[in-house]
Amino acid sequence: MHKLKAVVDFLENQKLVLATAESCTAGLIAARLAEVPGSGSVMECGYVVYAVEAKRRMLGVNQQTIDEFGLTSEEVAREMALGALERCGADVTLADTGLAEAEGELDGTICFACAMQVKGRPEVFSETLKFPGERNEVREQAARHALLSLERYVGILRGSPD
Repeated sequence: MHKLKAVVDFLENQKLVLATAESCTAGLIAARLAEVPGSGSVMECGYVVYAVEAKRRMLGVNQQTIDEFGLTSEEVAREMALGALERCGADVTLADTGLAEAEGELDGTICFACAMQVKGRPEVFSETLKFPGERNEVREQAARHALLSLERYVGILRGSPD
């Protein structure tokens, strides 16, 4: 819990409000942050978008992006993060899409994206990681990774990765 408290403290200190756009974690990023007392002051909203149509309608993910790169891609995660940023009042967004339960080598592959306004322009950073374990273990690891990486993501987006 103390590591997640540090995420809330970071957001408070930076005067940032967070929104999430989650596919494979189905709201776990927002739920884990909400476990921290005081987190309500740094949370705007959370989108849970499993279906293709939900990603398109709620976050503006382009069907061509889905067709070209697939649902489990950084390109889709990036469009999810940017779509959430555009559609709500948050300062920073975290998005993910991936396969927590699949056959083959893509099992456990999660794509993350973080977006925010930098010097008046929307910027986005993304990465793909693979997590071991069963479905819900992968989802939990992905949610924690997203939250614990937020400070690093914001640093990268602002041009100072340290």
